[in-house]
Amino acid sequence: VQLVESGGGLVQPGGSLRLSCAASGFPVSGYAMRWYRQAPGRARELVAAMTSTSGSTNYPDSVKGRFTISRDNVKNTVYLQMNNLKPEDTAVYYCYAGGTLRAYWGQGTQVTVSS
Repeated sequence: VQLVESGGGLVQPGGSLRLSCAASGFPVSGYAMRWYRQAPGRARELVAAMTSTSGSTNYPDSVKGRFTISRDNVKNTVYLQMNNLKPEDTAVYYCYAGGTLRAYWGQGTQVTVSS
């Protein structure tokens, strides 16, 4: 059972990135899927969430309208599309899967927004 993130990197302000979170050992469709981020010296914060049943989504005001979480049940992968990136979006981004009895974290992927 694991979550593997990919897609991070260096991007200029105003640019876009799409992060991927590939799951193995469990179906992402049966879990609440979330993306968190953690910048140096700061607490980990939630940036996107998707429920397991309806697939409804939720975002904090800091990223609303710029970030989009989505899910591909065939590929068993969750995505985070990030547009109009800002320097304050720089952080390590983590994928999280929450079930009734278990929860899983990915290893994280670095996103750096800088000119």
